[in-house]
Amino acid sequence: MTIWRTGAAALAMMLADPAAAQHWVGSWATSVIKPNGDQVLPAAPATTGTVRQIVRVSIGGRAFRVRFSNAFGATALRISGANVALAAGPGNPATRAGSDRALTFAGRRDVAIPPGADWWSDPVAMPLPALADVAISIRFAGLPEQQTVHTGARTRSWIAQGDALSDAKFAGATPAERWFQIGGIAVDAVRPARAIVTLGDSITDGYGVKPDSNTRWTDGLARRLAAGRATRDVGVLNHGIGGNCVLIECIGPNALARFDRDVLSQPGVRYLILLEGINDLGALTRERPATPEEHRAHVARIIAGYAQIVARARSAGIVAIGGTVMPYIGSDYYHPDAANEADRQAVNAWIRTPGNFDAVIDFDRATRDPARPDRLLPAYDSGDHLHPSAAGYQAMADAVPLTLFAR
Repeated sequence: MTIWRTGAAALAMMLADPAAAQHWVGSWATSVIKPNGDQVLPAAPATTGTVRQIVRVSIGGRAFRVRFSNAFGATALRISGANVALAAGPGNPATRAGSDRALTFAGRRDVAIPPGADWWSDPVAMPLPALADVAISIRFAGLPEQQTVHTGARTRSWIAQGDALSDAKFAGATPAERWFQIGGIAVDAVRPARAIVTLGDSITDGYGVKPDSNTRWTDGLARRLAAGRATRDVGVLNHGIGGNCVLIECIGPNALARFDRDVLSQPGVRYLILLEGINDLGALTRERPATPEEHRAHVARIIAGYAQIVARARSAGIVAIGGTVMPYIGSDYYHPDAANEADRQAVNAWIRTPGNFDAVIDFDRATRDPARPDRLLPAYDSGDHLHPSAAGYQAMADAVPLTLFAR
């Protein structure tokens, strides 16, 4: 008979047995930001009810733990209880029978997370399958003055009345398409399991995908990796933020500002895929024209930002992989012209130059229209000439050489 242990007991058991030495690797993650207005959890249902959030992991493991985030909180985040379970499926708040487990924090059921901090739960000694949907149920004793969220979840969370932590059906719950106060799941995986961080903007965040479909390009990459014998122990951590920029403050902290939290602090990270810059390029002329000198200086700043990220990744032993910026001529949001396209070509030429990155994934080549290479292929265009369609996201996933990550 197997006896499941959680929290401090599980940790003590693993530490006492050298053969069961832990190897924590990120299996799911999201980038957190400071929300605005209706992007926050309403205080009344959040503190009187139960919030259940569904996430899909990439690799599996012998045990797992959950990362809670109060990164932008001005006061403490107080959790009175949290449970995890295997979800019945994406878009479904119900959980699978027999899979519900209580989370603990240093052996306790409650925790107060200080302002600006993250907090990992104790390990849950339950096997977690690859590509599983996990339900994280939380009872908040008190929300911080400033909440911490991910607005582009593309997945429904649920709010039920009262204490429903162990309620398998979660009937009558109200949906909310956000992730609140959570940042990641790490699994205790067999060595040499390792993780990829994909650092990007709305294209990595999956803008335009149908809710609960898990059809971002990173989801497609995770499925491809899981199907390969040499890559099935490689996790994928999506750190895309819609509207994000490399250098300037667009939406969320810029890529340099969030590098420590979103890349360096991720358990088991071995690779970085950087696909960002389209918002920096487009924002230059969105409100007014720019002079040729301004265009040249702007490109130089973006490239310098890339070089900073590459250097920081390499110093941490992380393989830095550059993703070329995809076409966006025709976009009504940025209304780019020939000068913007020349900027994109200059940035991509730097990305493709050997030595600037450790490897390159040519997303531009994979998604552009051969007849009009400054535009997305119509089949890969969502219709706004900026974000890919579902087929476009799959083409991006298929463009990633899995040999980059093979053992």
